[in-house]
Amino acid sequence: MFAKLTGTIDTLFQDSLILDVHGVGYHIFASGRTLGAIGSQGDPSSLLIETHVREDHIHLYGFASASEREWFRLLTSVQGVGAKSGLSILTACAPDKLLMAILSGDANALRQADGVGPKLAVRIVTELKSKAQNMNLGGGAVVTPLPQKAKKKTAGAQETPAPQADFSIYQDAVSVLVNLGYGRSEAFSAIMLVRQKSNDNPAPKLEDLIKLALKELAS
Repeated sequence: MFAKLTGTIDTLFQDSLILDVHGVGYHIFASGRTLGAIGSQGDPSSLLIETHVREDHIHLYGFASASEREWFRLLTSVQGVGAKSGLSILTACAPDKLLMAILSGDANALRQADGVGPKLAVRIVTELKSKAQNMNLGGGAVVTPLPQKAKKKTAGAQETPAPQADFSIYQDAVSVLVNLGYGRSEAFSAIMLVRQKSNDNPAPKLEDLIKLALKELAS
């Protein structure tokens, strides 16, 4: 199967292109993000390829970056997400924004994509959250979700060691930013940056955390 194709852009369509490789034209479907980044008709181009073989067709899907191809593979592993929907999501959300949307549980961000309704958006966020936790987000940094509030000890249960910091404050800060009008993914990303810079120990006061997050959002 094809893994990569390099040639000259022959024709650009709304959702695909024809890539001329030594006189052979390959019809390749791609996201709007990739189509907007690879150049114009007559320009040289190189695309990473995902090949889908079916009984009635063979379709090629092209990506300008490895991260976009990995997200396409991950998205299409979810029941109800076909290749067309996967490309639509990648058109609406850049890989880094998509990661934050899934980790923060921001299903509304995925609904910006054509053909993605509320139920499918929730399913994507739910099924991919654990897989997305170990994905790299630039610079080799691994982004993990904010820890949840510690559960209270029940009678007869073993005591769970207390965390180094009260992580519930980070969850509260995300809620405050959302109430201020910021998107959940946007708020989550800002709080993550503040959390990483503070190393979680000790956790700042809520008002200080909000101020630091607002600075991140303004930068």
